[in-house]
Amino acid sequence: MELVYFVLVGAAAGWLASMLMNINASLVLTIVLGIVGGFVGGWGLGQLGVMLPWGVVGEIITAAIGAVVLIFLYKLVTK
Repeated sequence: MELVYFVLVGAAAGWLASMLMNINASLVLTIVLGIVGGFVGGWGLGQLGVMLPWGVVGEIITAAIGAVVLIFLYKLVTK
């Protein structure tokens, strides 16, 4: 059941990040960006001492922040 949760949160976060960064990504890439972004965002915000308190919404926002960072780094490297 946790796998389904990770996929749903990852999909929502990846979609939000792709809208913010204006990229067209497939569903699989969107989900992967959201899941990996969750780890990146959780680690990064943890290093800053920030924890979003809004449950699932906070988790989606954290993952979206991480996914935005990943997309930014990808665009920076591929230019």
